[in-house]
Amino acid sequence: MHFCKKCGSLMVAKKEGKKTILICRKCKYKIKGREKFEIKEEIQKKPLDDVVVADKKTDTLPKIKTVCPKCGNNEAFWWLHQTRSMDEPPTTFFRCTKCKHSWREY
Repeated sequence: MHFCKKCGSLMVAKKEGKKTILICRKCKYKIKGREKFEIKEEIQKKPLDDVVVADKKTDTLPKIKTVCPKCGNNEAFWWLHQTRSMDEPPTTFFRCTKCKHSWREY
């Protein structure tokens, strides 16, 4: 991370022709890049981060007969969640009543 020498704001990388420079968004101060810039972001997710449940108590959710891909149990809780835009169908989520494994179907 680089900060502006004039105002102290965060400098951002920007292409200027074939070169990459650092520029301050606030005062437009520029630093010509002498080094290579690499922008990366690592996001660590837990297995159930993609699964959205309104309530931690799943026993109030409706049940359906379906096969769990993890343990083979034939019953699961289910719920719908609009994960994409409104003009696309909602995603159906399932949670096994036996092993609590969660999966989804689009």
